[in-house]
Amino acid sequence: MSDCDTLVAGAGAAGMAAALAAARPGRTVVLAEARETFRQGSNTAMSTSMIPAAGSRWQRAAGVEDSPGRFLADIRAKTHDRVDPVVAAALTSVAPELVDWLADDCGVPLELVTDFRYPGHSALRCHSVPDRSGAALHRALLDAAADRDDLHLIVPATLVDVRTDEGGAVRGAVLERPDGSREELSCPAVVLATNGFAADPDLVRRHLPEIAHGVYHGGEASRGDALRLAERLGLDTGYLDAYQGHGSLAVPDAILLTWATVMHGGFLVDSTGRRFGDETVGYSEYAVPVLSRPDGRAWVVYDERVHDACRAFKDYRDVLAAGAVRWADDVDALAAVLGAPTDALAATLADADAAASGTASDAFGRSAWGAPLRPPYAAVRVTGALFHTQGGLRVDRHARVLRAGQPVPGLYAAGGAAVGISGHGADGYLAGNGLLAALGLGYLAGRHATA
Repeated sequence: MSDCDTLVAGAGAAGMAAALAAARPGRTVVLAEARETFRQGSNTAMSTSMIPAAGSRWQRAAGVEDSPGRFLADIRAKTHDRVDPVVAAALTSVAPELVDWLADDCGVPLELVTDFRYPGHSALRCHSVPDRSGAALHRALLDAAADRDDLHLIVPATLVDVRTDEGGAVRGAVLERPDGSREELSCPAVVLATNGFAADPDLVRRHLPEIAHGVYHGGEASRGDALRLAERLGLDTGYLDAYQGHGSLAVPDAILLTWATVMHGGFLVDSTGRRFGDETVGYSEYAVPVLSRPDGRAWVVYDERVHDACRAFKDYRDVLAAGAVRWADDVDALAAVLGAPTDALAATLADADAAASGTASDAFGRSAWGAPLRPPYAAVRVTGALFHTQGGLRVDRHARVLRAGQPVPGLYAAGGAAVGISGHGADGYLAGNGLLAALGLGYLAGRHATA
């Protein structure tokens, strides 16, 4: 039997944060990852690396007034006050400290996103890396881990069990290799960072039936490992109906088209050439409306100004490279691209122009437009998708897993394995909720495990 001070299962953002926070002088951390391809296919790598934090030094430098209390109020408003209050308070409070730590201790090149504000955030508070790439964020965390002599990465190895003593406290863990061989480690702390269950169709149909017919666009390791462990150990779970969807996954290439195309002034239409809602309510809750369109498809329409503004996103550059952006010099050409009736599309463009110009109210209540669109027009065909789940094991303010409402000594959960801050369903998701729950709970878990 081997020994370590903390075992972390999963090497995405949550696991990396937990391992790095726990790796203090004299403390040995083992980071076990099940997949050899985790550097390319994790939810972290597939994200746009948005980390919301209120009251950060980057905000102060930019003259942005914000506070954890204001951020918490935004979360409560977006979730209709159906969020876990303990987790939400813990994450909004620790977020400024978290981004400082990521930059100063982990070498993550963070900056404040100031060119637009995501739906539901009342202030500019999303921090990201320069190319808005989750892969770059993940690489920075992996580089930081490589510099820690007391942090040992084991790949591939899957956590299959947690050992506890008669009192229920963690005493060890069991790892399994692809050949079926097992190794038991003695450790007083285990952090579950194995993500959620969005890659398990049966669990999705059971807990998220409204999005079960959508495309899944996330890491293949999100198979519900933490939920299965919870069933065996009698752990508390919650918010299993919560998820992040997305209304603009480019098809057929399955590349994320950033919602910045919408927030800078673009809009969505279906094959009739008509809009079908207020796009600025949020990209997560727009997944199901897009899926309800004919063929489960829609088009994002924007212009060259929006195109130029979105080039900062690596995902958008990938969409361009795939040839998914179609250009049209006028309404007739745009209608031909979309396969939509010209008259209906022309009316949609005219209505959007009037709303953006302030000469008329939008029929769907949209108020955030940016400048009116001008030809040439751009269009990308999209579908609705499931990105990741937002429910899981219940935790306290230190990310300790709960059983019958009480913390299990030595057992922690972070990221998709834990309850997040998005309430129920898809409409409570704010941009960055996933990464904040991953990095924030991971940081809290690692710090507490080796306190």
